[in-house]
Amino acid sequence: MPPTPRWGITLPLSGPLPAQRDLVAALPGLGYTDAWSSEVNGADAFTPLALAAGWAPELRLGTAIAGIYNRGPALLAMNAATVAALAPGRFVLGIGVSSPVVVTAWNGVPLERPYQRARDMLRFLRPALAGEKVSMTGDTFSVSGFRLATPPDPPPALALAALRPQMVALAAALADGAITNWLAPSDVPTVRAVAGPSCELIARIFVCPTPDAETARQIGRRLIASYLTVPAYAAFHDWLGRGPRLRPMQQAWAAGDRKAALAAIDDKLVDELVVHGPPGYCRERVAEYQASGLDTPVIAIVPAPGVDEAGAVRQLAPA
Repeated sequence: MPPTPRWGITLPLSGPLPAQRDLVAALPGLGYTDAWSSEVNGADAFTPLALAAGWAPELRLGTAIAGIYNRGPALLAMNAATVAALAPGRFVLGIGVSSPVVVTAWNGVPLERPYQRARDMLRFLRPALAGEKVSMTGDTFSVSGFRLATPPDPPPALALAALRPQMVALAAALADGAITNWLAPSDVPTVRAVAGPSCELIARIFVCPTPDAETARQIGRRLIASYLTVPAYAAFHDWLGRGPRLRPMQQAWAAGDRKAALAAIDDKLVDELVVHGPPGYCRERVAEYQASGLDTPVIAIVPAPGVDEAGAVRQLAPA
C-alpha cells in the first residue's frame, strides 16, 4: 500500500497542451498527488508528463498506459528513462497491451500473445532501467546487448494494465502495481484478492461532473458501448459477473445495430461504471473506491455540455 492517500488526475485535458501549464502547476496545492497520462489518438503517453515534471515538481507521474506493441523494448526503456530523469523518484512506467484498434488497425502491428508480450516486456524493463546490459530471448521478442547510456537514478516503478486474473497476478509478480479501469467500487475487492496486499492498485475512474443525469447517462452509454465491446473488457466484466447484463449490448453492437446496443444499456449499469452528478457527490463516489481497497484513483474528466474541464479539476480536488 502507498504510504499516503493518493488522488490522481488524467492529463492532458482537451485543448492545447501548453495552455494547461497553470492548471497543472496548481494541482499539488489543490490536493492532487498524481498525474497520469493516457495514449489513444491524441497526445502520446510521455510528452505531457515531461512537461508536468517541470510544471509541478511535487506530483507523482505515471503512464496509463504506454503500449507494448507500438514501441520496441529498447525505445520504451529510453522513453521511460527520459521522464524518470526529469522526475527522479516520482515516475511510474505503466505499460499495457492496448486494443486491436490502436495496435493493429492504426499501427499495423499484429496483437498476438498479449500475456507473453507483457511478461517479456516486464522482464526486460526491470534490468534495463536499472542500467544493466540486457540480452534475452523471450516468447515474443529478443534483445541483444542493450544498455541505457544514462540510466535513471532511481529507476522508475513499473505497473501493468491488468483486466483479468492472469494479468493481475503477473502485475503482482513482476511489477509494482496493477492498472485497471471500467470497474465499480464493489469490484475492487475482486481485483485486490488476486493482486494481494502489496501490489498497488491504480484505476482510471470516468467522472462526468454534471447534475444533468440524463445527459451524463447518454454520454456514459456511448462510452460503455465503445469500450466494453472490446474483447479484453468483455472478458473483464465476465469475470466481475456482468457478462449476462452486457450480452444484449455486445450482441447488438456485433450485429452493427448501434442504436439497439445503446438502448440495451440500462441506467443502473451506467451509474455503476461512470461517476456523475454534482462535483461534491462525485468526490464522495471516488472516495468509495479507496474505501473498497483501491490505492490510487485517477480521475478522467468526461466532458459534457456546460462542464468546464479546468473548473471541474478544481472542484473535484480532495482539498
